[in-house]
Amino acid sequence: MYAIIESCGKQYKVSKGDIIFFEKLNVEEGKKVTFDNVILVADGEKIEIGTPFVKDIKVEGKVLSHGKAKKIIVFKYKAKKNYKRKQGHRQPYTKVEITSIKKPATKKTETKQEETVAQKVEE
Repeated sequence: MYAIIESCGKQYKVSKGDIIFFEKLNVEEGKKVTFDNVILVADGEKIEIGTPFVKDIKVEGKVLSHGKAKKIIVFKYKAKKNYKRKQGHRQPYTKVEITSIKKPATKKTETKQEETVAQKVEE
């Protein structure tokens, strides 16, 4: 089972147990984070596609850590004009472990559970 979620203006393919690096999220380490913007959910042969998001589906994760990515060098240069600019950048990120993809309980399973409870009460 996997899902495609939208967060921080990007789309990520996630499944249970994956560790994903998102752009900086304002959540403390060790806390849970919930992603409601689920674009697609695939469970074996069954695929649900949202318009634009799938209803009642939530992806939950646990924030493992915050950090900064490797430094990249931004260098601007114009030939014969004595123009050079060098700048470094480290993008902040949040490391999240996906704990579950929650689907709402289907009505069939709820009615079966109610029937079994009713049968046990009658006995």
